[in-house]
Amino acid sequence: MNEALDILFFRTWWQYNLDRSLTFSSPYHWFNLAEGTAWLLFATLVLRRFLRHRKSRMELAYCLAFVTFAASDFREAWMQTSWLIWLKILNLVALLYLRRAVMSQHYPTARVF
Repeated sequence: MNEALDILFFRTWWQYNLDRSLTFSSPYHWFNLAEGTAWLLFATLVLRRFLRHRKSRMELAYCLAFVTFAASDFREAWMQTSWLIWLKILNLVALLYLRRAVMSQHYPTARVF
């Protein structure tokens, strides 16, 4: 039971190690930093659309979901843990829900997939 709890919630699966920079560690680290930057770009685009049209405050929650997903990628660039994976899954569900709600209610003719 303790091992199951460790695997599900407390295990550290990976940690960035500068000494192993030419192995999996360095590319994974830099990929997560780039991915986090991309999520921040998406957050900026959503915020910009909100500021331009002001159709729904739900767009602010959508923007915040992108920001928190970016923060999780920046954290993952240094260490991947079980609890972080669970948070990322919850954040992804929130992103998908908010996207569907915002796009279908306020931008139904948008051609963004």
